[in-house]
Amino acid sequence: MNNKAAWIRNIGIMAHIDAGKTTTTERILFYTGRVHRMGEVDKGTATMDWMSQEQERGITITSAATACYWKNHTVNIIDTPGHVDFTIEVERSLRVLDGAIAIFCAVAGVQPQSETVWRQANRYRVPRIAYINKMDRIGADFDRAVEMINHQLGDNAVPIQIPLGAEDNFRGMIDVIRHKAYVYDDGSFGESFTERELSAEEIVLAESAREILLEKLSETDDSIMERFLEGEEIPEDEIVAALRRATIADKIVPVLCGSSFKNKGVQMLLDAVVDYLPSPLDITAVEGINIASGKPEQRAADEKAPFCALAFKIAVDPYVGKLTYFRIYSGSIKVGDQVINSGKGKKERISKLLKMHANHREEVAAAVAGDIIAGVGFKFTATGDTLDSDGAIVLEAIDFPEPVIDVAIEPKTRDDQERIGDSLKKLSEEDPSFRTRYNSETGQTIISGMGELHLEIVIDRLLKEFKVNANIGKPQVAYKESVSSSGRGEAVFERQTGGHGQFAHLILEVYPLEEGKGKIFDNRSSAEDLLPEYVNATEIGVMEALQSGILAGYPVDDIGIRLLGGSFHEVDSSEQAFKVAASMAIKEALSKANPILLEPLMDIEIVSPDEYMGDIIADLNARRGRVLGFEENRDSRIIRGEIPLAETFGYATGLRSSSQGRASFSMQIKSYARVPESRSKLIVAKRY
Repeated sequence: MNNKAAWIRNIGIMAHIDAGKTTTTERILFYTGRVHRMGEVDKGTATMDWMSQEQERGITITSAATACYWKNHTVNIIDTPGHVDFTIEVERSLRVLDGAIAIFCAVAGVQPQSETVWRQANRYRVPRIAYINKMDRIGADFDRAVEMINHQLGDNAVPIQIPLGAEDNFRGMIDVIRHKAYVYDDGSFGESFTERELSAEEIVLAESAREILLEKLSETDDSIMERFLEGEEIPEDEIVAALRRATIADKIVPVLCGSSFKNKGVQMLLDAVVDYLPSPLDITAVEGINIASGKPEQRAADEKAPFCALAFKIAVDPYVGKLTYFRIYSGSIKVGDQVINSGKGKKERISKLLKMHANHREEVAAAVAGDIIAGVGFKFTATGDTLDSDGAIVLEAIDFPEPVIDVAIEPKTRDDQERIGDSLKKLSEEDPSFRTRYNSETGQTIISGMGELHLEIVIDRLLKEFKVNANIGKPQVAYKESVSSSGRGEAVFERQTGGHGQFAHLILEVYPLEEGKGKIFDNRSSAEDLLPEYVNATEIGVMEALQSGILAGYPVDDIGIRLLGGSFHEVDSSEQAFKVAASMAIKEALSKANPILLEPLMDIEIVSPDEYMGDIIADLNARRGRVLGFEENRDSRIIRGEIPLAETFGYATGLRSSSQGRASFSMQIKSYARVPESRSKLIVAKRY
């Protein structure tokens, strides 16, 4: 393995909120010597949770990158948030990572956000290992957690460890492949543990688990299957090699266990990262589209190939300015080099290259294929842009979710007005799931995000970090508008002002699309009717007009627009005239197409003791929610359902009150659904 990339592991740590991601990362940094003192999330001293907002709340908000070293390997780690409001951080991290550690709580097992991040990893075909954390907690059940992973996430999770004890009695683990027991000493920081032979009882457990592992491996490896069926003894190194191949092919998910908070099991987790997760050489070469030919083109992880990278995160650093994080897929780069932003055709010069350790920087002179690095000096690059040596290829971009909650914000002074515009621009560059728009009717700036917590963090940063003085409104649901039938609109824009006048004539039709299809513009006009530049201007005018619907001024979505025809004047017509006509025609078409309001619908999971179930279900129904199913837990019950986002404001307080503080819930966006007619009228009436 002479290629440097063979010794690199680019991994993410992903899980539901409070499963122990940041605590596990903190232990990894300690045992690899990256830090010499363990930080704790609940004390606000965790290395990776460096933002003041993270330390105050004890949660991860932004994905933080670091690098550490284990058994001659470089392990680049991105610690991602678990809260659903910050799912974009997981999305863009998984887009550039080669492998992942999925952490599960030994008590709760698979939770809603566990499923979300698992699906994200599936979408990007990221191999992963599972780590059942919190084995020391009351109610910890390793077998149940594994069963939940297989039942809810796919039938390919296979334990390669068995816990020694559970709850207060958790003391270590049995290695199923090597037939060894690792017992941790109490009172230490986990550096010292004892490796011993298995007892007769433990051998039976290990043999049974090894049998299951070999059965699974037999399904993916002919050599293993042949010897397994013939009853041959298969050497450890061959099992490890076969398991590595199966893990990289995403056919098996090795399962380990531990208690990161109690410093048990993290070293074996690191061993598993090195043994089973891929290097940049093990994954399929990244594929993009050649700009000239329009055909797919691959870039392999070869440092001698042309440079190609994907920018996946923008951050504003108070000391060095704008930081652009990017993953290098091929080639190499050094300080002073010039690269091309392929999608924008802009040249970028790199003034600094930085290895990041949370918010600490380490300058490096060069970086090669497989590295995750931050660059200074980029002027035009945004999240999802491709950087290329000759601008020949564009990689697949990153999809960003639509915001579901709005807040109105009004600067207090003229100086604040200027400052707020600049601050919001920087924040939206950092976070593509955060959007802003100006409401000309009210004179307010509207900021939109993925949830109440998301916007709370943004506002906190505006006030503290960017020193903006502003009046903040209450959170409002980010409704959308759409149409429920087809409608046709025709508009003539004609104005004589002396000299050249203005003329544009358009006929178009709108029709509903399935949820999630967005806006589709379909030109059916002939070249004789409309010149190409007028068609382009019409499309721009239509899209601008759809930013504000005719019902209540909300953006229009899931709509098709068919340009049927029109006419122009050789002297008086202009692109601006067609933009105005497009706005007029689209409003007429919308009014004839039975416009409707759409609202965000949330998946909700409520965990509660049995005695409060009746009150909780009654309250859910009263909030226009719907129960979809139940699940028995050891000492509680889980309600799975759906509820309109509009009904969830203040829900946490109500749930605590009705359950004496013993119930909890989590939510994530499910879809957009039509608002009932009676409620729609109330919403429209409030807007005007």
